Amino acid sequence: MNEQSAIQFGIMSVSDITQDPTTGITPSEAERIQATATIARHAEEVGLDVFAIGEHHNPPFWSSSPTTFLAHVAAQTERLIVSTSTTLITTNDPVRIAEEYAMLQHVTGGRMDLMLGRGNTGPVYPWFGQDIRQGLPLAIENYALLHKLWREDVVDFEGKFRTPLQGFTATPRPLDGVAPFVWHGSIRTPEIAEQAAYYGDGFFANNIFWPKEHYQRLIELYRQRFAHYGHGTAEEAIVGIGGQVFMAANSQDAKRQFRPYFDNAPVYGHGPSMEDFTEMTPLTVGSPQEVIDRYAGMRETFGDFQRQLFLIDHAGLPLKTVLEQLDILGGEVVPVLRRELAKNRPDNVPDGPTHSARVKAVYGDGPSREARPSANRGDNLTAGSPYQDAPAPAGAAFGLSRKDA
Repeated sequence: MNEQSAIQFGIMSVSDITQDPTTGITPSEAERIQATATIARHAEEVGLDVFAIGEHHNPPFWSSSPTTFLAHVAAQTERLIVSTSTTLITTNDPVRIAEEYAMLQHVTGGRMDLMLGRGNTGPVYPWFGQDIRQGLPLAIENYALLHKLWREDVVDFEGKFRTPLQGFTATPRPLDGVAPFVWHGSIRTPEIAEQAAYYGDGFFANNIFWPKEHYQRLIELYRQRFAHYGHGTAEEAIVGIGGQVFMAANSQDAKRQFRPYFDNAPVYGHGPSMEDFTEMTPLTVGSPQEVIDRYAGMRETFGDFQRQLFLIDHAGLPLKTVLEQLDILGGEVVPVLRRELAKNRPDNVPDGPTHSARVKAVYGDGPSREARPSANRGDNLTAGSPYQDAPAPAGAAFGLSRKDA
């Protein structure tokens, strides 16, 4: 990772297996998995900081076991932070999340974190014995348990959605006694922004589908509630944002090359035109300078942030093309964005979270501007908060409209 960079730049993969519309070729699962590993390694080679992958349990996606894949990537890299762009907090057992990600923390030497989310596939709930109508209460209760499992050596817990725990110890314990850093990811849900703020965790606004005004509201809510719960000022909140790009030396070539992939993509194909979609969302198809101009402007939209992840390997794009995109991103775009977004960055704005900085924040050895662990930043849970005695009901009980929790 670029140790001088306040912002962590990286890529995220949704792990889709999609036919290339220009050749008619669909990679096998084995080919796509190996290609994604190559992409992750190349992300480090071009100077990026983070590689993240989602969790899915249905075709056309392959990433049902992100910890296995991320451990493989970490073993083949030296500096890269490996993360998830979704870990399903609703349908995974929190005990297994605690164990698997603590193990990933150990085998990577702390070069990891994770992003919790509810996922975007409704049928996944009954596949794992849950009810989608309980999505928000599941997210609240399961994270309350996960949070305890990483911070208490012996846990007693009783909730609505699983059998009680009595005197349980999750193993291995977190590396250096510091829990993995957690992002709470959301595309549309203010209750998740509230949850991230309550615990003093990071909030990742995956702004790849909706207009920027929607994500402005979510991020502003998170910042206000982060300060309300006593974790620091609103400017000290830990924010990540998503994005999508496709680049060529000139804008016309980029549009011509990417159009068939956009038009046939399973996520947004056969909907708005590429021009309309790029107008409404952060998708930027054009020259490197156009990408720089647009993403440098994210600071004005969202304030100072800690992590920027780009989606570049989806919709059937062949490996060769994705690696070329990475070369442009790492060689021409990110170095300029690092410089532009560092200008006039206030001293009190934290840098992106790293394990070493968070360990230092817990055990001393000098102050750190990087994101501190929630163990030091707000485990004094505010009396009367909707999270004080989890599980809590969804909706109004989150206190989103209340001035005092």
